[in-house]
Amino acid sequence: MISFACQNIDLQDIITCSFELNKTEYELLLFLLQQQQSLTVHDIAKKRGLERSTVQKAISQLLQKALVERRQMNLSSGGYRFLYGVHDKDDMKQRLMSIVDGWHENVTKVIKHW
Repeated sequence: MISFACQNIDLQDIITCSFELNKTEYELLLFLLQQQQSLTVHDIAKKRGLERSTVQKAISQLLQKALVERRQMNLSSGGYRFLYGVHDKDDMKQRLMSIVDGWHENVTKVIKHW
């Protein structure tokens, strides 16, 4: 946790604010970070105790923000399934650092022009 003047800011706040995530998106991102392999929406919903549509909506947002990736698994019987996993944690860290650096620069400018 980071103490900033009269406000404590934890890593969850930094991540959710920086990537504009809601609670479900954040929780699914953490869940996927802990997984050893990519999962289907059905598997994610079952393991998290959520409705499939809730997971699908959150995954869609995480995909748009390039925080998770989707890959297609072709089935031997025909058809396919989509599997979802974390894109790249190191890339996420770099993006997060860039966002925080930008915030720092903006705060510095505001203070200098005060």
